This record gives sequence, C-alpha cells and structure tokens, in this order.
Amino acid sequence: MASGGMSIDTAVTMSASLEGILYGFSVLMFIGTIWALTYNRRMQDINRPLAVVAVLLLNLSTAHMVVDIIRVEYGLVKYRDTYPGGPSAFFTDVSQDTYVIKHAFYVIQTLLADGVMIYRCYVVWQSGLVIILPCVLWCSAAVTGFYAVYSCSQANSSSIFAKMLAQWVTAFFASTIATNVLSSGLLAYRIWTIEHAVSMLRASKSNVMPIMRVLVDAAILYTMVLFIALVCFVCLNSGVVVVVDMAMPIMSIAFYMVLIRIAINRNAPSYLSTTHGISSGAEQ
Repeated sequence: MASGGMSIDTAVTMSASLEGILYGFSVLMFIGTIWALTYNRRMQDINRPLAVVAVLLLNLSTAHMVVDIIRVEYGLVKYRDTYPGGPSAFFTDVSQDTYVIKHAFYVIQTLLADGVMIYRCYVVWQSGLVIILPCVLWCSAAVTGFYAVYSCSQANSSSIFAKMLAQWVTAFFASTIATNVLSSGLLAYRIWTIEHAVSMLRASKSNVMPIMRVLVDAAILYTMVLFIALVCFVCLNSGVVVVVDMAMPIMSIAFYMVLIRIAINRNAPSYLSTTHGISSGAEQ
C-alpha cells in the first residue's frame, strides 16, 4: 500500500536529523535529572528506582539513535545500489533487522514511560482501584505493540501500512494515548484537590501548582506527539516515520522536566511541609 506525503527516504533522513537534535537536548535534561535526584541528598536518600528509570530512558534513546544512524547508512550508502528498488524500497521494508530492533526499543520505552506515569498516579492516590483501567490500557499497549513488532519480523518485505500490520499499530497508538491521558488526568486532578484542601492552611504562595502545570505540559507534549503519529498513520502519510522517531527523545524529555521542576521547588525557600507529600508523590 503506497504512502502519501514526502518520500520515505526523505522522511527517514529528516527523522534521523530531528531525532539527533532532540536526543542531544534529552542528554542535557538527563544531566539535570541526575542533579535533581542527588543534590543535597545522602546516598541512602536518593530515589534509586527513579534513577534507574532515568538511566534506562537514556540508554533506550541512545540505542534507538544508534540503530537509526545504522539504518540510514545501510539504506543510503551500503545497499543503495544493491537493494532491489533502491533506498525507498529498503526503508519501506519493515522486515529489515534495523527496523524491527528500533521499533522494539520504541515499544519498550513507551511502556516504561507509561508505567512510570501509572505508578505516580498510584502513589498520589494511594489506591489500586484508581489505576485498574490505566493498567488494562497499559497491557493492551504491551500486547499490540509487541505483536506489531513480531509481525514486522515475520513480514515479507511488507509496508507498515499493510492491513494486517496496520490494525495492530493503530491499536497500539490508541492504547498508549488513552493510558497517558487517563493517568495524567487522574494525577493532575488528585494534586489539584489536595492542594485546594490545604490552601487555607498555608500562609505563603503554593509551590505545588507549578508542579501540576509541568505535569500537564509534559502530558500534553507527549500526547500531541502520539496523536500526530496516529493521524499520520491512519492517513497513510510517511510523516509518521518522522514523528515516531522524534517521540523517543520527547518521552525522555517529558519525564526529566517533571523531576527537575520538583527539584527546583524542593529547594525553594517557601517550600513547606504541607506540599511535601504531594511533590513526593509526583516525583515517584
């Protein structure tokens, strides 16, 4: 099935370039996140699970970036004159090892980022019932995502827009968008209600609302990227290649920006004990 929009080789080249720019920014954000997790803290007080997640996000983004560069080099240089159909046919072929590996990294990182959001929601609400639906949606994203990657590995020079593969990819995008929107909404609502309840007990300006704004901004940023990717995919537009590759570092950036905002609030002079529980929950 033919795709619309820009040519596939142009899309791949553009996606690698834009991903590289955003990856560099995510590395700087990672450094800031490690500072946020360790500044003025003893070793035993460092949130090790969050540090591990931050490192995993960086490693997955790095691995995806490396595979993307190799894929571009293979398509435009190594197999340019030997692959049947040229670079366009090479980049369209979803059965290529580089294609399968890079999208396996994408699915894993998506599940990791969504899982952290669900965990934050659980910590703030302190209720397992609240996260039942987000967990079901997360499982749906895991099943559809990994099956889509498996289908790519078993395909025979098929396009990503092939009907049998497209239905799984569409379900994956829809599931992860729903997971992110629902978890972010529940988290923001809980923080707002707690903040509203304790606002009368606080004499100084709230430091929690900036955290909620960053949580919402990060959720909107990530959700918009996924929505654009879904629209491009449904419209059979090759721009989905660009958006999906950009989503890798954007996921990391959205995660890092929340932790850095919390660290800034934690070190602010007006940071009071009434906001500590909310910020700790969001940081989790």
